[in-house]
Amino acid sequence: MAKAKGAIVVDTVKCKGCELCMVACPTNVIVMAKEVNGKGYHYSTPGNPDACIGCTNCAVVCPDSCITVYRAKA
Repeated sequence: MAKAKGAIVVDTVKCKGCELCMVACPTNVIVMAKEVNGKGYHYSTPGNPDACIGCTNCAVVCPDSCITVYRAKA
């Protein structure tokens, strides 16, 4: 069975850096950025985007709906 391929896009303006997405990610794709957004939060960002499987765990646990998940067609 081929591995699923996914990609995430984070709304860095809305992200408050709660890190729930990092905990929920089974492939450790998400990291916290060293930079801060306009509100002063370190926002989440895909640190290892090639490992994303498009599982949507990160988007489901995000309390502010900052993450959009895309899946590549197989």
